[in-house]
Amino acid sequence: MRGLGWAAIGAFLLVIAEITVFVLVAQAIGWLWAILIGLATTVVGLMLVKREGVRAWRRLRAAFGEGRPAGGEVSDGVTGLAGALLLIVPGYLTDAAGLLLLVPPVRHLADRQVRRATERRISPAAAGDLFGPRVVRAERTPPAPAATGGDPGPAGGAGEIVEGEIVER
Repeated sequence: MRGLGWAAIGAFLLVIAEITVFVLVAQAIGWLWAILIGLATTVVGLMLVKREGVRAWRRLRAAFGEGRPAGGEVSDGVTGLAGALLLIVPGYLTDAAGLLLLVPPVRHLADRQVRRATERRISPAAAGDLFGPRVVRAERTPPAPAATGGDPGPAGGAGEIVEGEIVER
């Protein structure tokens, strides 16, 4: 099944889950309160969309003005806007997901996931331009003893950590 088919099935299951949760909440606290809470989270989401959008735009402009790579600001802005948009969508499950994306540790984790997903989908050179140079850790393996006469080298040969930058040519 193609991605669009899976997305349609996922959206259908989400709608069924949202209706079920809404009915359960409405039976527990009353229909009026359930509707009012849903409307309140929508209003909060609308206010947060504006705040997160302005915040992301300012941070993006500051990064460009300072000559820094803007990828971190972009991924943080996407995460914040996703949380706010999830609050706008009617339903308690999407509201819970939106609120979680606004909690700093969860937001930081989601921000890293957005960055990783972006880095996988674009070329390493574009990722370097967007997020800045990546620092990697690598270990040198000792050369075969027959090739060097058994001398492991000045650092002992094994376990030496070398920091470097990925450069694509």
